[in-house]
Formats: sequence, structure tokens, C-alpha cells
Amino acid sequence: MVIATNKRAYFDYEILETYEAGIELKGFEVKAVKFGRINLAGSYVIIHNNQAWLLNADIPPYQPKNTPADYDSKRTRRLLLNKSEIKSLTGRTQEKGLTLVPLKVYTKGKGGKIKVEIGLAKSRKKVDKRELIKKRNIEADIRRYLRG
Repeated sequence: MVIATNKRAYFDYEILETYEAGIELKGFEVKAVKFGRINLAGSYVIIHNNQAWLLNADIPPYQPKNTPADYDSKRTRRLLLNKSEIKSLTGRTQEKGLTLVPLKVYTKGKGGKIKVEIGLAKSRKKVDKRELIKKRNIEADIRRYLRG
């Protein structure tokens, strides 16, 4: 079940490949995420010391009075990937213009494990964004016309 989607990433970037990663959370963060309290806007992924890290993802507390006083909702969180995936991503992100962005947060499996879909992305130019908006508007007009 999809919990959150980073719509801005799909608009700003052209997604080349996607990877599924687990995310290391604290107990009270898990509950907040399962209730949909996560914001991926402006977040990104870096690889440092052979580990993947999610930066700027905002997880506000589910119950503010029951969370630690020093809790930072935008703290850096570790992503759980295979060593081979991290190695290939390290090489790919060093190519010109490629970056890693989180696309979706969802639950998977019987235990409801929280997963993050990250995408290897290439930044879109302003002209490409304008074309995308035009194309979406034309498709919406066609759907409206066909409906009646």
C-alpha cells in the first residue's frame, strides 16, 4: 500500500532506474509513517561510506507528547540496500547529471515493512518541463472531450 509519493520528483527529473530499499526508523517513526505522516518533497539520497542515506525527509511525530524532546523530524536516515546495489549506484551517481531521489514510501509484506522506492534520475531542463505540462493538458482535454 503506497503511503506517500514524491510528485515533484516525477516532474523535476526523468527517472532512469528504480530500486527498492528498506529504511531504518525508530519505533515512534514507524507508527507516524504508517499513518501517512511523511513528506518526501525536497528530499534526496546520497551514498557515503558504502551506505545509502535519506536526507531531508520529514517525519513529524505521530504523538508529539510521546516523542523524545530532542527528536529531529528531518534527521538523516539510513537506507538498507544490498552491497552490489550500493556499488552500482555509487558508480552511476558519479556520472554527469545523475542523482538519487526518493519516489515512493509504501508498506510491503505480511509484517507491513516500510520500503522506499528510490530512482536514479536525470534532471529535466525547463523546456522539457514545459513540454510535459503541454502534453498533460492536451491529454486531459482529449479525455474531457471523449467523456461528453
